[in-house]
Amino acid sequence: MQPPALVTRPAGSAPPLVTLGLRANWEQFTLLVVVNAFVGAMVGLERTVVPLIAEHDFGLAARSIILSFLVSFGIVKALANLFAGRFSDRIGRKRILVAGWLAGLPVPLILILAPSWGWVVFANVLLGINQGLCWSTTVIMKIDLVGPKQRGLAMGLNEFAGYIAVSLSAFGTGYLAAHYGLRPAPFLPGIAFATLGLLLSLFFIRETHSHAQHESQQRFTEHASFDSAALRSGRDADAPSFARILLLTSWRDRALFAVSQTGMVNNLNDGMVWGLVPIFLAGAGLSLEQVGIIAGVYPGVWGISQLFTGALSDRWGRKWMIVAGMWTQAIGIALFVIGKTFPIWLGGAILLGIGTALVYPTLLAAVSDVAHPDWRATAVGVYRLWRDGGYAVGALLSGLLADWLGIPIAIAAIGALTFLSGVIVAGVMYETLPAQWKQRINDNHLG
Repeated sequence: MQPPALVTRPAGSAPPLVTLGLRANWEQFTLLVVVNAFVGAMVGLERTVVPLIAEHDFGLAARSIILSFLVSFGIVKALANLFAGRFSDRIGRKRILVAGWLAGLPVPLILILAPSWGWVVFANVLLGINQGLCWSTTVIMKIDLVGPKQRGLAMGLNEFAGYIAVSLSAFGTGYLAAHYGLRPAPFLPGIAFATLGLLLSLFFIRETHSHAQHESQQRFTEHASFDSAALRSGRDADAPSFARILLLTSWRDRALFAVSQTGMVNNLNDGMVWGLVPIFLAGAGLSLEQVGIIAGVYPGVWGISQLFTGALSDRWGRKWMIVAGMWTQAIGIALFVIGKTFPIWLGGAILLGIGTALVYPTLLAAVSDVAHPDWRATAVGVYRLWRDGGYAVGALLSGLLADWLGIPIAIAAIGALTFLSGVIVAGVMYETLPAQWKQRINDNHLG
């Protein structure tokens, strides 16, 4: 069998000495964690305030129209993920990261000055580009740096940083909105987030494409697991076409299909929580600060828990952590429907955060387990296309159901879809973590 062909190194890059692993690359890894925190803080600006601006500043009543900002965000972010994955394999990761920050710079100013709801929707187009390009490339670059044996840990640290920042930003905007109004105060920190993210990416982050090439030379065929006999035999070791990667990640490989549909449903329910829950809670009589607490606790628990869940998936495996996560999310969503008081809704947010933490880094690690290093970034982009497409689907579905049947029924329907997604993973997905790695990690832990 011929060794896998290497992708072309991006123009202008030198062949540096490459060592894989978190310890060997801790400085760049830490910088990427910080950059991803700024990415998360940008999206956290909207978690509490934007749905309330729709009603207060622009007089919108239809839930489907209010959630149009999430539809634009979800569609654009999904496509930006796909672009980031494919072109970071071709032109390098850093250029995509910088481009994402350039798209994000105007977002806070547009939200502050928007004279109509259409401008808010446009700001979310730019935010979708920012999130898709920047979050995807920070994920890919961390996977490049750590190599194959610490993917779950790396993704846990990545998502921890991002969603802790989402949480703190949501807390902060809720506080600022309660004390200084819905605009402009909650969005002023976003100017600093975007500027710092761009400067760090431009001047301090280094290209990591050579790490993926190095891993490609070292190994992959010993643990790649596809249903396709052609892939197992090595005939597709050379990087396949984009259409083939799209088909593999979306449907043909059982694990990648299960991961892609789970990611879509996960963000479908996240879009519902983002767009409908603040309106639902405010309508139930909670103050802006209480709404901000619930909006912040959910990604906060999600972020902190990923410090543990990502690493645990390296020891326990991917499949059943994903199943448990989706079912835990479903229980958390149910508490929003049956609850009548702040403590119960807060408990629902905590369970939702724990469930999402079980799922989020594990899904990314599972994609990286299966995909070859030469086309892994593209596969991650396809997975993130489906995952973040869930924002658009969730916004449309929950908005229409809320207008037609009411917000509680819309929330319950999304919870039922979340439970069903876990059932699909239990029935379809195979375990992607190679048994020898799991045993080695457990032995090291016990030793």
